Amino acid sequence: MATLSSPPPPVTQNPDIRYLGRLLGDVIRAYGGDRLYRQTEYIRSASVDRARGLHGADVVDTGLEALSLDDTLSFVRGFMLFSMLANLAEDRQGVAADPDADVASAIERLEAHGIGRDAVLALLNHSLIVPVLTAHPTEVRRKSMIDHKNRIADLMMLKDAGRDETEDGENLDEAIARQIALLWQTRPLRRQKLFVQDEIDNVLTYFRDVFLPVLPALYARWERVLGVRPPSFLRVGNWIGGDRDGNPFVQAPQLRSALGRGCEAAIAYYLEAVHALGAELSLSTELAHVPEAVLELAEASGDNSPSRGDEPYRRALSGIYARLAATYRELVGKEPPRPSRLSGEPYAQPGDLRRDLVTVAQGLASEGDGALAAGGALGRLIRAVETFGFHLATLDMRQNSDVHERVVAEMLKVAGVEADYAALDEEARVALLRAELASNRPLGSRFSEYSEETASELAIVQAAAEAHETYGAACISHYIISKAESVSDLLEVNLLLKEAGLWRAGKDGGPTRAAIMAVPLFETIADLEAAPGIMEAYFGLPEIAGVVRERGHQEVMIGYSDSNKDGGYITSTWGLYQASKALAPVFEDAGTAMQLFHGRGGAVGRGGGSSFAAIQAQPRGTVQGRIRITEQGEVIAAKFGTRDVAMTNLEAMTSATLLASLEPEGISDRDAARFAGAMDELSRTAFAAYRDLVYGTEGFKELFRQLTPIQEISGLKIGSRPASRTKSTRIEDLRAIPWVFSWSQARVMLPGWYGMGQAFEAFEDKALLADMAQSWSFLKSALANLEMVLAKSDLGIAAHYLPLVEDQTVGGAIFDRIREGWQLTHDGLLAATGQSRLLEKNPKLDESIRLRLPYIEPLNLLQVELMKRHRGGEDDPRIKEGIELSINAIATALRNSG
Repeated sequence: MATLSSPPPPVTQNPDIRYLGRLLGDVIRAYGGDRLYRQTEYIRSASVDRARGLHGADVVDTGLEALSLDDTLSFVRGFMLFSMLANLAEDRQGVAADPDADVASAIERLEAHGIGRDAVLALLNHSLIVPVLTAHPTEVRRKSMIDHKNRIADLMMLKDAGRDETEDGENLDEAIARQIALLWQTRPLRRQKLFVQDEIDNVLTYFRDVFLPVLPALYARWERVLGVRPPSFLRVGNWIGGDRDGNPFVQAPQLRSALGRGCEAAIAYYLEAVHALGAELSLSTELAHVPEAVLELAEASGDNSPSRGDEPYRRALSGIYARLAATYRELVGKEPPRPSRLSGEPYAQPGDLRRDLVTVAQGLASEGDGALAAGGALGRLIRAVETFGFHLATLDMRQNSDVHERVVAEMLKVAGVEADYAALDEEARVALLRAELASNRPLGSRFSEYSEETASELAIVQAAAEAHETYGAACISHYIISKAESVSDLLEVNLLLKEAGLWRAGKDGGPTRAAIMAVPLFETIADLEAAPGIMEAYFGLPEIAGVVRERGHQEVMIGYSDSNKDGGYITSTWGLYQASKALAPVFEDAGTAMQLFHGRGGAVGRGGGSSFAAIQAQPRGTVQGRIRITEQGEVIAAKFGTRDVAMTNLEAMTSATLLASLEPEGISDRDAARFAGAMDELSRTAFAAYRDLVYGTEGFKELFRQLTPIQEISGLKIGSRPASRTKSTRIEDLRAIPWVFSWSQARVMLPGWYGMGQAFEAFEDKALLADMAQSWSFLKSALANLEMVLAKSDLGIAAHYLPLVEDQTVGGAIFDRIREGWQLTHDGLLAATGQSRLLEKNPKLDESIRLRLPYIEPLNLLQVELMKRHRGGEDDPRIKEGIELSINAIATALRNSG
């Protein structure tokens, strides 16, 4: 029986949304015509009235049937732009930001527990926090659209400051309206499929425009908070150009391009910064004492200009600039944008550049109160060099274990070592691989002939070795193994690395060295359960134990996407929690630090939601100051699209890591044991319900492929990789991204909640469930994400997609089960959290979602109608464009849908 819900409070738009919405309306009237404006306004007001439940609103004409195909395209663009501008306005108001999610607040919380700053600093000395940007395709907007939105954000900041004009003297309101007009006339959809190089170029803008300036600024802030200069523990990672899993277009040239373009961006940034410092540091020996070390730098610079004879800092920086320009020329292969008139030796490594910059800083600190050397542009540049080196961002390599098995099998066969490696059992494989790893003799030969796949894999590890020689070992340090299911899966990667000299067996008592770490990715529920045993066996190999001991840590990646598709939301979330906890003693016994890499997506079904809450909800003892998290698709623009938003999100990630590492567990050991037992029961029930529906119900696969726009999403030009791993139509072979994305479009959101309702209903101790939801950070975080998904879903709208299903009898029966599961989840959640309606305790998010609902419903209704026509054989290109625009618009409005 459904619970009674209290009426939600009325939605009140924040002033920014009203302002930007009015300007958008003016643009639609000016550029689309008064008729389109009136149509759009009628549809909007009718939908708002329905959402408010006004009497008679449900029978009012929606206005959609009066739209021609051309009108439809324009209308959808208008609603999409409103959602984009609403997102911008809410980001400015911090609607999505977690309260007190900053390092200063985290330190206050820790001090309240008696944990002082010395403990924080001790943790940071061996910490590593890394958001890793990936090319997983869930960003439906073109980069041009995002760029215009960011320009509007910059202009709104001027408005906040009370300005009426831009720096160029343009009226501020007119400048914002002009950017909205440009948005209106910018094509939202990509005409061509993205190539890997496009993805490399796109992500590079975030590194260049956001991360390079933001990280040094954050470190300066934390230095003030901590009272000392912390090490560079926060860095940025990248998968684009190194992730080959299921993407045949990533090969050695793409890896070289990603690293080369990153190097170019980093050194170009340093050149600009050094040039600006040269203009600023005009200190004269006639007025300031200059230490000998700075004078030596100045003399070695080759800058003998009489006008700067008494300005040693400028001369020293001229020499640094000349050496940097030579480094750019050597590593990038072309002249820098502003060549130096002086000659200089290239820097061999970033540490040499840092040493010269520190010499300048120490010179400035030697006089007065040291204010000239404290922070400022020079301090930020030194921090940037420490953090980004000459490689900009560490690039991960990734490939599927099946590929490694085939490649190793072919190499062993060609070398005459083993004719049928694939036929060996695990014990025999491990023995054979260990024997090969004990020798530095290459297994392959340049005179041997290999298949295209093997040749490509060998070429990419060779390119990684060349990159180490060129940019330093920090440019590539992790090799992720998808579908890792055994110790041999890890050893196969080490064997491939050995072919390029990246694994060196120890001789005469010397240590074995691995320049790149083999990292297993455990994805399915079964993989997660097997993870502790695999890692224990791996650490048990003496040569591996030596490598890990010397490195001091080992990484394990845990995947949210495939585990969710495999077992449902709560079982996936609990399985990841349990695997993390079970791995901790394995690492402790091995005497090495554990570094977990969380493979999260944007949608809750793929591990999305608040990173601040998710990190804090990790089992105590599993974070230890070290964590990496994937960021992808629409999440990259949402979290790192502007410098202010990036600083907020990086602060949240860092402060959550401090709290998860040092703050005591909020529950007693007794409660932890009780709660874990209850979660086991909840997970088993949810798993059974989910598996029965998704994998055990005849006709479910057909319902999914016909009810949702999966066919149409597969045709979007949003990424370089295919939507499915194989040509099979099985759900098991479908990538998790289109699986989640498709359910989101149809407003079912099934991967984010299904199964939990049955678990709620079957669990008898409701008081225990309420206690867990109130006091346990793990379940509190999981239910908060579940609640958000329920609030964004709408089974009433989803029912409009049901006529697309060919077998109405079977489809209707399955849909009824889904609807019943949603109601059970809804009622169980409210009972567990003590609420009378969804998001009652989160009014900011509640208002944000309800603001959008009237703008999403018409898009869904239009999408259904266009899909009917498209699947019915109508070939008007505007129908296909309309579907793709509606997908874009709905994704923009839902925000974290992929």
